[in-house]
Amino acid sequence: MQIHEKGTQSRLPEEQQYRKLFGLNILLTPVFVISSIAIVVFVLGSLVFQEQATTLFKNTRSWITTNLDWFFMLSINLVVLFCLVVGFSPLGKVRLGGKDAKPEYSYLTWLAMLFAAGVGIGLLFFGVLEPVTYFQDPPLGKEKVYDTETVYTAENTPDIDAASTQAATNFAIATTAFHWGLHGWAVYAVVGLALAFFAYNKGLPLTIRSAFYPIFGERIWGWPGHIIDTFAIFAGLFGLATSLGLGAQQVTSGLNYLFGVPQSTWTMVGLILVITTIAMISVLSGINVGIKRLSQFNIVLAFLLLGAVFVLGPTRYIFQSMLGGLWEYGAKAAPLSNWIGREDKAFMHGWTTFYWAWWIAWAPFVGSFIARISKGRTVREFMFFVLILPTLLCLLWFSVFGGTAIHQFLTEGYTGVTETVEAYVPELVLFKMFDELPLTMLLSCAGMILTIIFFVTSSDSGSLIIDTIASGGNINAPVAQRVFWAWAEGLVAIVLLLGGGLAALQAAALSTGLPFALVLLGMCVCIWMGLRREPR
Repeated sequence: MQIHEKGTQSRLPEEQQYRKLFGLNILLTPVFVISSIAIVVFVLGSLVFQEQATTLFKNTRSWITTNLDWFFMLSINLVVLFCLVVGFSPLGKVRLGGKDAKPEYSYLTWLAMLFAAGVGIGLLFFGVLEPVTYFQDPPLGKEKVYDTETVYTAENTPDIDAASTQAATNFAIATTAFHWGLHGWAVYAVVGLALAFFAYNKGLPLTIRSAFYPIFGERIWGWPGHIIDTFAIFAGLFGLATSLGLGAQQVTSGLNYLFGVPQSTWTMVGLILVITTIAMISVLSGINVGIKRLSQFNIVLAFLLLGAVFVLGPTRYIFQSMLGGLWEYGAKAAPLSNWIGREDKAFMHGWTTFYWAWWIAWAPFVGSFIARISKGRTVREFMFFVLILPTLLCLLWFSVFGGTAIHQFLTEGYTGVTETVEAYVPELVLFKMFDELPLTMLLSCAGMILTIIFFVTSSDSGSLIIDTIASGGNINAPVAQRVFWAWAEGLVAIVLLLGGGLAALQAAALSTGLPFALVLLGMCVCIWMGLRREPR
């Protein structure tokens, strides 16, 4: 495949030249103009018409999950199969950047950066919540082992053997890993591989439209490319805003629970503003300074917290749950991926469909970020590090945090976590689990700090990538433009919190993930076409 000179990174279309806007240097591409105006209109409209916006967000979420569940699940299944085929086929020998390309980062730094950008706040928000939820109310029509709404005593504890409770724990952890494992990371892998291959092997700009050169050719510089990149910006921005909103809820709840800080919407707004400012400073310092160092610190702190809970918690039970969860994950991945004839519609719509849309919405920025740091790797290495290792790390995380919380209920009769889940106060569940461990205050503070840093690393890397997409692949876009996107993410998160909280955040991810799912499937076709023509 020969790429026309116009496609190289050294030349940009005429509309991407620097122009003055309110005295600032801004790359006035059609993508930037359309997406920025749409974002500003959305923010202002949602603030002015808050009540109507709340109703719209809730109705949108309900309609998409009810009517388009099959589309999200089919799309994700196809993406997983595609990644496995490419990774294990002879195409896996292709090196990103050519046969002489050398990696810029070590394996450990590479894994830390892609993991920190790829999961972020979700690990802390859902680390205890999901396993306990599925233990209380298992999907796929499985019966409950314990009715966690009942307070058990020595006189009324049901005679249930340890094998049954361990099996229930294994299934709960496996179901959680299903949402955070291969299916989700395969979405990132497709976007990351497409951009890395067409940027480093074909000399195209590092932007979403470049992946479609095999289909559109030179037309990627026209409106087909503008539309693709605009979809990517909307999906990435609203997917990020969803995570930032969840993080703000959790940190605010933690501050209230531990220190009595008022738990109000305005506390969350103030928190988002402060952290967005920190993220803006980080993104201005560049990928090799602020983002790299924060990612490294983040992964170290995350594993310190993970290790502390592993040691202070029921270590043997956690280990058993991890191995059992891995086995159950392999056994139940297929039935959990099927949408036909399911009776557990509430689980499939409320959890799985939302998750697949959320992963897709995150894909433009995480995939682009992964592409930025993956030059010099073979396709097989890429698939292993982006699919397999993160899946195992997520399984370990949920086994430690979820397994500890479930064990507290089974052996100690502690109902703090289960009652909080029943009351649906998800942002407080993590801190309730810490209450039963030694060093409670230290663990809780570490959890909040980690959430904040995940908050910053997601926002700064997301701003950098969205800025690159908006400027047509230019990795040295004007400073003012980077600042704009950093604040746009924070303001959208604030608007969604004011306009319906968690339901609005989920609606945003679903709505923007829907059109980008089509882009994702098109990328699979283009990767296959490109790799088949590449010398191995």
